[in-house]
Amino acid sequence: MAAMTPTPAPTAPDTGDSAPDSGVAPAGITAQARAPRRRPRPRVWRGAVLLLAGAYFLAPLLASFVFTVHVPGQGISFEAYTQLLAADGFTESMLLSLGLAAATIATSLLLAVPALVAVRLGSPRLRPVVEVMCMLPLVVPPIALVTGITTVLRWGPEHLSRTPLYQTFLAVQNEQFPVVLVLAYTVLALPFVYRSLDAGLRAIDVPTLVEAARSCGASWPYVVLRVLLPNLRASLAGAAFLTLALVLGEFTIASLLGFRPFAVWIVTISGAHARMSVAVSILSLLITWLLLLVLSRAGTNPATVSSAPSTSPTSRKES
Repeated sequence: MAAMTPTPAPTAPDTGDSAPDSGVAPAGITAQARAPRRRPRPRVWRGAVLLLAGAYFLAPLLASFVFTVHVPGQGISFEAYTQLLAADGFTESMLLSLGLAAATIATSLLLAVPALVAVRLGSPRLRPVVEVMCMLPLVVPPIALVTGITTVLRWGPEHLSRTPLYQTFLAVQNEQFPVVLVLAYTVLALPFVYRSLDAGLRAIDVPTLVEAARSCGASWPYVVLRVLLPNLRASLAGAAFLTLALVLGEFTIASLLGFRPFAVWIVTISGAHARMSVAVSILSLLITWLLLLVLSRAGTNPATVSSAPSTSPTSRKES
């Protein structure tokens, strides 16, 4: 008999399942399928956060409004709002505060814009020094600032009575329009103006814009007014709004110096007309919000000059 030799069993083709560590993905499985799926965040939490934030801001305003219109024993009455325009000192104090705000905005921007542009172009190493100087009003309390101002205003007329500066000391303390408040508010507004303008200057390529404008023959006033300022429109609007809010709500300096802008007038009438003072506070808040919308609208308009110059077909043909 012939020797019986065993026949080897047929081997199954290698499909790749036996080598899981080979690093090759099986057919039909994409990278998107292998990636773990993230669970979608529920929108309920977003709505809850917005609802709590809205209640936090609107509940005090609603309570204040109810206090102004609800009179115990009489019901609903809008007398606190109808008597505002006829109240003694309301129009004068409001116009005074708006005038001080406009003068403070103009003074702050005239000081900050040229200084920051000059530092950005000519002396970048001086930027930390300018930043520290502009941030100092955040460290000095207003009560210390007004104490120094009062000392200077008392010292001036006593020692400069025979010089032309005597009339200057009297003019800056005019009750119709106290220039000393404009100077004090300009110092207080410098940190906010600096931060807003510095963020705007960081967002644009100032050296390239200035060099391109100067190479075309533009003068420095034209460069600042027609090239840089349109690109800083949003930053200028933000700085103006922050300064406006600061001036309308400032009380310490104006009260200690003896002047009566809008914030001081509200505190003055709060003892005799509590509902009217709260109504005026709500009205001033609404006016501030309205001015914010106007300034934000002005800041979101497209700039007239862009940092990326476009090449016209005519110039390409000529080149």
